[in-house]
Amino acid sequence: MNDLFSLTGRVALVTGGSRGIGRMIASGFLRQGARVYITARKAPACEAAARELSSLGDCVSLPADVSTVEAARALAIDIGRREGGALDILVNNAGAAWAEAFDTFPEQGWDKVVDLNLKAPFFLTQALHPLLKAAATRRPAKVINIASIDGLSVNPWETYSYAASKAGLIHLTRRMALRLAEDNIVMSGIAPGPFASDMNRQARDHADEVARRVPAGRIGSEDDMAAAAVYLASRAGDFVLGETLVVDGGVTLTRG
Repeated sequence: MNDLFSLTGRVALVTGGSRGIGRMIASGFLRQGARVYITARKAPACEAAARELSSLGDCVSLPADVSTVEAARALAIDIGRREGGALDILVNNAGAAWAEAFDTFPEQGWDKVVDLNLKAPFFLTQALHPLLKAAATRRPAKVINIASIDGLSVNPWETYSYAASKAGLIHLTRRMALRLAEDNIVMSGIAPGPFASDMNRQARDHADEVARRVPAGRIGSEDDMAAAAVYLASRAGDFVLGETLVVDGGVTLTRG
């Protein structure tokens, strides 16, 4: 069973890996033996996170803004050069949110969120496809898209572009999974619920209050997220294709 969940000898890239859910996933991968590259738009934060995570294993900072196709392709070239043209695991986690009333919701709040949450996972995976395909000659390569329960059910906030982008990502995961399976690349997703992060400040700053609305009685922990990602990234998740795993303590069930 230990080997089933091991990531020893595997190389992973986690976008948005300097904080929040991305950092939780990077930490879990490192603890399971992977070498992990993390990206973030802000170089100082990315480098600081990599230094701290290096206490768990081999973690490398590669600052990048993956919301543009050009940056995605440049990142793929950099990873390929560093890793001899192969990458075992990609986690498309970098994301953004925007909340504003319907009557004043701006185009900027649409484009920023959709470009990072929906466009970037497609084009970064496309750019890294040759590297993932090369790694998949040994065993299945993995791509994990980080969606949200807000793509499955409606939250009470006016986060129009966020909800639409995450719903789109869940369906995109299904569609892309069919194509990538032809190359022995297994794509799946995770839809997190309440986890403490800069994006989910309610869970971060008011954990006890949020926990009262969670059937499990608490918000998600680092281990909860790390375990889900390790499961999908490891040999244990080889037969989970195109599905998005809900990790929310039962919140989606209460939304009706």
